[in-house]
Amino acid sequence: MILLYDIAHARAGDKGNRLNVSVIAYAPQDYSTLVKQVTVARIRAALADRNPGPIERYELPNLGALNFVIDDVLDGGVNASLNLDGHGKCLSFRILAMELDQA
Repeated sequence: MILLYDIAHARAGDKGNRLNVSVIAYAPQDYSTLVKQVTVARIRAALADRNPGPIERYELPNLGALNFVIDDVLDGGVNASLNLDGHGKCLSFRILAMELDQA
């Protein structure tokens, strides 16, 4: 078992109540692990307490990255929420803590 942050890093952005998270492999050979194991279902489970809405996953093989667009996960948006962890970058760290099987 490894943690996602052992093989990848993340970039996040938020607009309103939508979170955009890119998970980017450090090494090209780890991209296939991302594709197989970092699924919409696993992202939904990692953020289950936030009750995310629709999640779209986009594969970006030339960048060695996956991009997730997650709706309705920011409690109405950073400015509208009383939640102290309303920013997307906070949630991206929760995604990076995901456990993976070693490839």
